[in-house]
Amino acid sequence: MTTPVQDSSDHSATEGARFTDLLWERTADLRALIDDMEFLRRLGDGTLPLDVFRHYIEQDSLYLAEYTKALALLATKSPDPQTAAFWATSAATAAVVETQLHGELLAGGSLPESTQAPEHSPACLGYVSYLTATASTEPYPVGAAAVLPCFWIYAVVGRRLAATAHEVLAADPSHPYAQWVTTYDDPAFQESVESARRLVDAAADAATAEQREAMIRAFVIATRYEFMFWDTSLNQQSWPAS
Repeated sequence: MTTPVQDSSDHSATEGARFTDLLWERTADLRALIDDMEFLRRLGDGTLPLDVFRHYIEQDSLYLAEYTKALALLATKSPDPQTAAFWATSAATAAVVETQLHGELLAGGSLPESTQAPEHSPACLGYVSYLTATASTEPYPVGAAAVLPCFWIYAVVGRRLAATAHEVLAADPSHPYAQWVTTYDDPAFQESVESARRLVDAAADAATAEQREAMIRAFVIATRYEFMFWDTSLNQQSWPAS
C-alpha cells in the first residue's frame, strides 16, 4: 500500500526530506491562502450558489481537456516505460472518467442552465497554456513538477472538503457537490498523488541543479494558478470587450 498524502503541516524542508517536501514547503504561504478561500469554504459547507458551482464545473471541464494534453506530452518525454505509462494513464483518466463526471453534473438537471457555451476564463486559459507550454518545451523534470500541484493540492483539498461536508452529505447524498468531493477523496486518486510525488522525486534526483531550481519555480507558478482558478470561480473575471 502506498503512503497516504500528508497535509501541509506534515511537511518541512529538513535534511534528508524528499524533494517534493521542499516543493510543499516553498508554497506554504500560497497554500495557506488556498486553505482560507471563501469558494472552498462555501463548497464544503454547502452554501456555494449553484450558478457559481456550475461556472466552476464548466471551467474545470475546459481545463481538463487541455490538462490531458500536458500529461500526454509528459508521457512522451518520460525516462522509462513505467513512468510514461503513469502519465499516459493519468491523461486517459482525466479525459474519460473525470470528464464524464463533469458531464453528468452539467447535464443532470441539478444545476442552473447556462445560456451560452462556456469560454476559458483568463485564469483557466493562463493555467492550461502554462502547463502545455512547460510540458512541451521544458525538460521532463520541470514538466513533471508543473503538473504535480493539480494532483496534490486537489487531493488535500478534496480530503478536507469530505470531512467538512459530512453533515451536508448526510442530509442530502444527492447534493451536486457530493460527487465532486467523493471523486477527489477517493483512495485511488490519493494513491495516484503519491505515485506522482515519487516520479517527481526521481526526476529531481536525476536533474541538474539548474533543472531543480526550474522545478521549484514551475511548482510555485502552478500553485499560484491553482489559487487563481478557484478564486475566479467565485470572483469571476471577464475578458475585455472585443
